[in-house]
Amino acid sequence: MVSILKIDHIGIRVRDKKQAIDFYEKLGFLLIVDTGFELGHPIMMKHESGVVLNLLGPSTEAVSNNILMDIKQKHSGYTHIAFKVESLSVLEKFLELNDIEISGRFKFKDMDSLFIRDPDRNVIEFDEYPGDDPASRLLSAGDDISTYGNHP
Repeated sequence: MVSILKIDHIGIRVRDKKQAIDFYEKLGFLLIVDTGFELGHPIMMKHESGVVLNLLGPSTEAVSNNILMDIKQKHSGYTHIAFKVESLSVLEKFLELNDIEISGRFKFKDMDSLFIRDPDRNVIEFDEYPGDDPASRLLSAGDDISTYGNHP
């Protein structure tokens, strides 16, 4: 077994440096350093929760859809990041005030989720559930998982 201590950072390829920084700053991430975005090196941003983003770029493809989430064919790869939040209702008010569109919702057992897209259509999931782990992670053979198919 590999002894993993934590997630160190999340790397996201972006097209427009300023637009991406502005978006993630709205979510509470602070710009730490730009190590050379134009050369393909990361812009490092950090949230007070400890989550670190590396915004990589510049992307060379036009943004029209997210190949991992928006097309019928299912390619392998990372599809989204998910953050646990204290309150989805508080988050929804924040998103409305900041003109950030909710792109999907999902509910299963004790977990409520909503989804947004960043300017490059990368999917960000926000989850609200009691305790440290949602009951949805503790599925058993008798559970009705028919509603799980509604996951965006």
